[in-house]
Amino acid sequence: MKLININRLPLVLVLMLLVTISCQLKKKSEHLSHPISNTNVTIVGAMKNVMWKGELSGRIYLDTMSNKEGLYGLGPESYLTGELLVNNGVSYLSKVISDSSMNVERRFDVSAPFFVYSNVNAWQHVKLPSNIKTIKNLEKFIDTLRADFQNPFVFRLTGQVKDATIHIQNLPFDTKVSSPEEAHQGQINYDITNVESEIIGFFSTKHKGIFTHHDSYLHMHLITLDQRQMGHLDTLEIGNMTLYLPKE
Repeated sequence: MKLININRLPLVLVLMLLVTISCQLKKKSEHLSHPISNTNVTIVGAMKNVMWKGELSGRIYLDTMSNKEGLYGLGPESYLTGELLVNNGVSYLSKVISDSSMNVERRFDVSAPFFVYSNVNAWQHVKLPSNIKTIKNLEKFIDTLRADFQNPFVFRLTGQVKDATIHIQNLPFDTKVSSPEEAHQGQINYDITNVESEIIGFFSTKHKGIFTHHDSYLHMHLITLDQRQMGHLDTLEIGNMTLYLPKE
């Protein structure tokens, strides 16, 4: 790439360039009091190995994770029979009861074929612009707030979910999996409408097929404030919510 020699540019163009850079930095600083630092995220297993190779057995047992202080994590239950979420050191497992009901319980004696987790004890809140309403909007917005590094990080959203769809994996016993279509057999979707909720998500531009799907930088699980509903987040219409990012 050919670099621009500022010394050879007319003074007006130099000033315009400096103003543009300054505005971009100011725009980012309006949202973040601290830049997102190099967060420590641990990844076990890979989504693509579960979906395409049928590696359904447990690669990590959650009760073996020693540091549960400020622990956040997510993934499916082994053999794709439920969804897992660790929210601030508390582990939740959701399972299908019927196409309209589920069971959510607190337990750490569970395992996952792939899992992503991180310990965060300090957060900074970010006011979401009014035009951030969907998952794609959110993905683009978070991407603009990243510091100049490529590491993945965890984030949180709290507040009112105007409308959302979550799912719980419910693969029939002894099913062989060699494609995403086979892996999602038995999956049940649930609608969430006008409910106070918390969303735990992980962002990365480098881990498609590892802990995010091939067309997204995000993997998110939603749990309602009453802890009666929890699952993998598929669609989202954001109401009045606050975004939290790791603080150095």
